[in-house]
Amino acid sequence: MVSGILAGCSSAGEPAPDFLNADVARSYLPLSGTRDIVLTGHGAGVVIEDGIAVTNAHNANLVDGGETIGASMQYDLMYFHTASGTAEATAKPWLAEQVIAYGQGADGSLRMARGRVTSLDSLANNQQCPTCGPQHAFTFEADAGPGFSGGPVVDAADGKLIGIVFGFVDQKDGSRLIYAYDMARVFGELAVIEGRPAGR
Repeated sequence: MVSGILAGCSSAGEPAPDFLNADVARSYLPLSGTRDIVLTGHGAGVVIEDGIAVTNAHNANLVDGGETIGASMQYDLMYFHTASGTAEATAKPWLAEQVIAYGQGADGSLRMARGRVTSLDSLANNQQCPTCGPQHAFTFEADAGPGFSGGPVVDAADGKLIGIVFGFVDQKDGSRLIYAYDMARVFGELAVIEGRPAGR
């Protein structure tokens, strides 16, 4: 099933007193800037290699254009240079895994959303990326949403980075389904942009 991905501008998740561990804190990059001329937007980025971070391409206006490495042609991913932070260990998501996503609230504060992985390969149409085809993603149920775009999804037990949030859909039962790219996809798209073989 292919779902339509939404994005919004109000706070989601709950206030986060801190990160799960120091590795997550060191890799997390809060992003903010102007959206639509007068509105302030918030999102997040994640350091994935020495000097390289990733966020969603629809967050491009939140990143200094001079630092941009490139954006994926097929997925809502954009890579940029950063002098801040260090990469954390990564892992593959697994079904029913307990996860935590991090993002920025409407006031720029750190927020978090706890959830559980519900699918390892869902298809979605990303309304934030009109040139992209159906997006392959894993999904989890949580109250992430606006401000979590480009932010990390980590394993709730060990803090390993398993994915990057790019959108959400509100279900008829009132729950929210969050879509994220797994790290194999994130690293694979970076390899395409840099013109090198995929694989880590």
